[in-house]
Amino acid sequence: MGLDLTQGAPLLERLRHPWPDDRAERLLGAVALVVCAVVVAMVAFVADHAWPTFAHDGLSWLTPGGSLTNQFAAMQATNAHPPASAYHFNAWPIIYGTIISTAFAVLFALPLAVFSSIFIVELAPARLRAIMIPVIRLLASVPSVVYGLIGILVLVPFVGNHIISGSEKDSVASTVQLTGKGLAVTVVILTVMITPIMVALICEALAVVPKSWREGAIALGLNPLRAILAVVVRAARPAIVAAAVLATARALGEAIMISMVSGGNFFSPNLSHGVFVFLFEPLRTVASTLVDFHEGTSAPALGSALYALALLLLFSALALSVAGYLIKLPLRKYQVRG
Repeated sequence: MGLDLTQGAPLLERLRHPWPDDRAERLLGAVALVVCAVVVAMVAFVADHAWPTFAHDGLSWLTPGGSLTNQFAAMQATNAHPPASAYHFNAWPIIYGTIISTAFAVLFALPLAVFSSIFIVELAPARLRAIMIPVIRLLASVPSVVYGLIGILVLVPFVGNHIISGSEKDSVASTVQLTGKGLAVTVVILTVMITPIMVALICEALAVVPKSWREGAIALGLNPLRAILAVVVRAARPAIVAAAVLATARALGEAIMISMVSGGNFFSPNLSHGVFVFLFEPLRTVASTLVDFHEGTSAPALGSALYALALLLLFSALALSVAGYLIKLPLRKYQVRG
């Protein structure tokens, strides 16, 4: 049987003449609207399930007070029709743990990412740059559970057996157990996780800054390093802010890795115990709490509390986006569009 080439003619004709711009624009606009509708529906769903907590507690659940361990246990033990008192809890310990772990990680990761990006784009030989950029992108895509596995099998035993002394463990034994799981290991792994994300984004921004800008600065008398810092990095500042915002959002929402290495304790690391002890005290974050107690949604009071925490994460992501936009506004006059 011969092959009828005329049957493929309409397909070939369509390939030669792709969609017009207006049709592609309408399709992409429809896809964007669907995505927006899905996001709005998700937020509405979470807010609806979190409403009982807000109705009974208002915003007082964001404050400190009482034992969060006992409060979660009491909520988990309630039936399908819990009393109003069952919705009471104070989430400050996990909010505090989220704030300090994220803040320290971003504080350490940002300068590392900026200087690493400067080296890769401006100073590294071409061959080394060609190797480093794919490696950085690979590190940015490594699943968080891999980092958590390294932390729980390598860093936690090392810290617990070789860094924390017996006297330091005894000094807070009546309050909390120092096992190696805690703030320091969490911050180290979070920093390692978010730095490649920032490096990848900042490298892209530095690469599109015209070389003539740097050459002009050098011609005016600046040394090469000073020209990079004063001209190239200055022009890439909006991208640096965007990278910091994305990395902060990643750190805020990280759950699996933190659940593995943070100690999983409703405890607020306390500076009054000493700076060294403070760094190794256990904690629990908002995201890791959602993972650790996700099966508790069968209890209405606990389920509502978890949805309230999820809504808090969504609001935090929105606040980060708005803050990043406001910070970038005065920097746009230096922005380079690739």
